[in-house]
This record gives sequence, structure tokens and C-alpha cells, in this order.
Amino acid sequence: MQAQEIEVKGIKNGILIEVKEGDWEVQERALLQHIDQNREFFEGARLVIDVGSRALKSPILASLRNALSDREIKLWGVLSSSIVTERASQDLGLVIMVDQSSPTSEKHPINTVLEGEEAVFLKRTLRSGHKIKHPGHIVILGDVNPGAEIVAGGNIIVWGRLRGVVHAGAKGDTEAVVCSLDLSPTQLRIADKISISPPRKGKPRPEIARLEDGQVTAHDWFEVH
Repeated sequence: MQAQEIEVKGIKNGILIEVKEGDWEVQERALLQHIDQNREFFEGARLVIDVGSRALKSPILASLRNALSDREIKLWGVLSSSIVTERASQDLGLVIMVDQSSPTSEKHPINTVLEGEEAVFLKRTLRSGHKIKHPGHIVILGDVNPGAEIVAGGNIIVWGRLRGVVHAGAKGDTEAVVCSLDLSPTQLRIADKISISPPRKGKPRPEIARLEDGQVTAHDWFEVH
């Protein structure tokens, strides 16, 4: 008689193997052969075997336990609808009831992925005549020289000197901001409001520009919360 298919399932406290109906000796050989062919997977595992309705006495189960122990696998439990098998299992200290839910079936994963927004990142200096336009945010790692232009549907962040023309919130987003380590644009526009930078007084400092009461205002970048 040929061995039937062996079904393997991960459960909370180990691995459950369901041995299909058929001659036990044939099925047992097939089970051990399957384990030998997948030794790395089973080695060190705690195993529960579902033998169905088979009536297996203590010597048979003890022989199986020893064969598994030789392979560094612990026989932890035996499931069966047979009273004979259940009693034999209990005599050997094996459990006869287990939680068959999967290891993750009762876990509630926490979503640690924060949703972001579309942006374009450029690592370069924008020189006169360069124009960058994007429907999302724009981030520049470098300077924006006079004569360069940036148009963004969202925010504009310049990690460098901003001396060109910028338009944030170009689609009407009044919450958009413009940030720069040296905010001195030729022209700064947020949504439909335009501002021209006054002559600089003192050393440049990181600033953030936004709309307040319908006017473009600038504040120290790292002091805004």
C-alpha cells in the first residue's frame, strides 16, 4: 500500500502533521522520510501528529517518539478520535488536545508605515534658466540661483540658498510652505499670494515662509512647531 500525502501546518506551539488514512507502518515510513528530506525545517521542532481514527497502543507511539528524538525532534502531542490512542498518548505524557490556530491568526499587526505624499528630490544647484515644475512637493539639496524657477503643487524645501523664483501651492494649496537655509528669493509665491524679499539684514538664517492672514510671512525655520 502506498503512503498518502502528508499535510504539515504551523500552529501556535509547534508543527502539526496530519497523517492520512492508510497502513500505519507505510505512513510512518513516509512521515520519517519526509522529515529526513526536510531536516533543517523540522530539526528542533515540537511536533503534534494527527493520526485520525487509528488505534495505536503505547509501544507504537513510543517507537515513533524515539525515532523522532533520534532526529532531534520532540513528539509533543498526538491527536486521534480513537480512545485507545488517546489513552496510550496520555500514558506517555503526550498532549491529546492542542490549539490548531496559526501562530499569527490572533495577532493584530500594527501598521508602522506612515503614508507619504508624492515629491521630487534633486541633488544639484539650479542655475539661471533652469525651471523645475512638479504637481507634488519639491526638495532641492543645493542652491537655487537668480534666474532659476521652481513651481510646486505642494511644499518647496531648499537645503541651500534660495535666490530664484518659487511658487508653492501652485494649485491653490494655501497650507503650502517654502523653506530654505537662506531664504532670499527674487519672488516668492504661495497659492495666489506673492511676496518679494526685502533687503537682507544680518546673517542669513534658515526660514520658513507661509500664509498668515492672507499674507506671506517668514519665520525662523527650526523654531516653528
